[in-house]
Amino acid sequence: MARPLSRDGEEYLSYLAVEKGRSEASLRSYRSDLASYEEFLDGRHMALFDVTPSVVEDYMAFLAASGRKATSNARALAAIRGLHRFCEDERGGQPDPTARLMGPKRPSPLPKALTEEQVAALLAAVRGEEPVALRDRAVLELMYASGVRISELCGLDLLDVDLDNRLARVFGKGAKERLVPYGRPAAEALARWLAAGRPALSPERWQRRGDAEALFISSRGRRLSRQAAWVIVRQAAERAGLADVVTPHVLRHSCATHLLEHGADIRVVQELLGHAAITTTQLYTKVSGDLLRSVFESAHPRARRDGPVTSSGGARGN
Repeated sequence: MARPLSRDGEEYLSYLAVEKGRSEASLRSYRSDLASYEEFLDGRHMALFDVTPSVVEDYMAFLAASGRKATSNARALAAIRGLHRFCEDERGGQPDPTARLMGPKRPSPLPKALTEEQVAALLAAVRGEEPVALRDRAVLELMYASGVRISELCGLDLLDVDLDNRLARVFGKGAKERLVPYGRPAAEALARWLAAGRPALSPERWQRRGDAEALFISSRGRRLSRQAAWVIVRQAAERAGLADVVTPHVLRHSCATHLLEHGADIRVVQELLGHAAITTTQLYTKVSGDLLRSVFESAHPRARRDGPVTSSGGARGN
C-alpha cells in the first residue's frame, strides 16, 4: 500500500478524478508515483514548494538507475509535472520546476469529443420539473454552452450570471476572470432553475454566506461541489447510454470542437476556454482535415487558383 500523500497530492488526485475523469487504474498509478516522489523529497527534508529543477532531475535519474521501464518513468514524470503545475495554478506556488525538463516523447492522444447528436441525447436525458431536475438540466446546458471547467461552474455566484445578455463571469485558474457567453437554451434552463428550482432547495437559514450566493446548490442547501456536479454528468450519461464516453471534461472538449467545426476562430475559442496558450486549445479540439481544407480555401487569398498546378508554376525553393 502506497504511503499517504500530502494535502496537495490528495487534492491533485481529486482534481484528476473529478475534472479530468481519470479512471481508477490511472489514479492508483498516479498515487503510487506521487507517493514515491514525496518519499524521495522527505529523504531530502524538502517540501513541494522547495523543489528545484535539479531535484526533479536527480529523482528521474534515481528512477532510471533502478531499472524501471522508460514508459513507467515517463508516467512518473507526467504525475510529478501535473502536481507541480496544479500547485502553481491553484495555490499560487512557485513556478513549475519541471517546466523545462525534457521527458521521453510520447504521442499525445486527441481528446474525444461527443457528436452533436450525442450531446442532444445527453441533454434530453434530464426531464421533469422537479427542482433537482431543473438544476441538473441547467448545469448540463451551461457546461456545454460555455465550455467552463467543472470547478468554474461550481464557483459561480448568482451575480456572476447575466440572463438578459447571456453572459457569465467566470474565475478560472489563477483567479483569472473572463466573460463567457452562452446560448438561449442554456439561458432558458437557468431561468427555470432560478425561478422554480433554486427557491425550492433554498433553506430557511443559510449555514454559510457562500452557499447563499451560489448559483447552483445541492438538495441540502449547500454550494454544489465538484463531486456532486460530476455525479450529475455521470447520471445523465448513464440514462443517455453514454456512460463510457462522457465526463465533465468531455463536454468542454465537445464545446470547443463544435465551435471550430461551425467556423469559430481558434483565438476566440482560446479566450472562451480561458487558455493561456493557443497550443492548449489545439489539444482540446479535434478538427478534421476536411474542415481545415474548407477554412483554408475560403480564407486564404491564394488558396484557389484557376487551372492545374504545373512544375513551371511551382513555388521556388528558399
